[in-house]
Amino acid sequence: MDLATIIGLVMGFGAVFGGAVLEGLHLSALIQPTAALIVLGGTFGATFVCFPLSAIIKAFKDVKIAFLPANVDHESVVKDIINYATKARRNGLISLEQEAQTAKDPFVKKGISLVVDGIDPQKLRETLEADITAFEDHSKHSVEFYEAAGGFSPTIGIIGAVLGLIHVMSNLSDTSKLGAGIAVAFVATIYGLMVANIICLPIGTKLKIRMKEEVLRRVMILEGLIAIQNGENPHFIEQKLKAFAGGEH
Repeated sequence: MDLATIIGLVMGFGAVFGGAVLEGLHLSALIQPTAALIVLGGTFGATFVCFPLSAIIKAFKDVKIAFLPANVDHESVVKDIINYATKARRNGLISLEQEAQTAKDPFVKKGISLVVDGIDPQKLRETLEADITAFEDHSKHSVEFYEAAGGFSPTIGIIGAVLGLIHVMSNLSDTSKLGAGIAVAFVATIYGLMVANIICLPIGTKLKIRMKEEVLRRVMILEGLIAIQNGENPHFIEQKLKAFAGGEH
């Protein structure tokens, strides 16, 4: 569980609603199903127009990454690569065939298999880099989905406010309800801003960070396997890979 995401959401919504209560505003005034329908329906309706259905489904599935991220341990990657390098240095590259068969990570499995098959280092780099690029491009769709939703949401909130004001202006005969009607109209604007700045844009940023972590992990594996294929010293490989993850040390 990513506590930062949970804490951030609680702090974000808590600050808004807590501030409203401190100002003497009743929370019931902020609960407007019609405004929520306009903002959520309009925001995601506009976003759906921008993306193919497959990308939309993946974006909703990827929300879990913001709360339950995959365990990307770069130190573990370094350790595994050093183990492969030590084994290959002692027994030759063919000794890694068993590692290729037992590896659970498809990227590692593919990379080691190519090394064992004796593929040219340049071809190895091109093949694995193509995989990394494909992964990155595919993952960007979810990031872009939430960034787009975060861009549409405030505008849809304004549309909701305008619709509310139109309703208020059409009932000016009852001036006693004018103030309350205007207040309700602006709830849609609040919803639009909260959906954008507390939910969609932060989730998009969190998914982007997770994607970069996974890309770095794969780049480390790529560089490690090429170094193994070139017969480089395991200690040198270790220092090289730690440099990639230098921001974490």
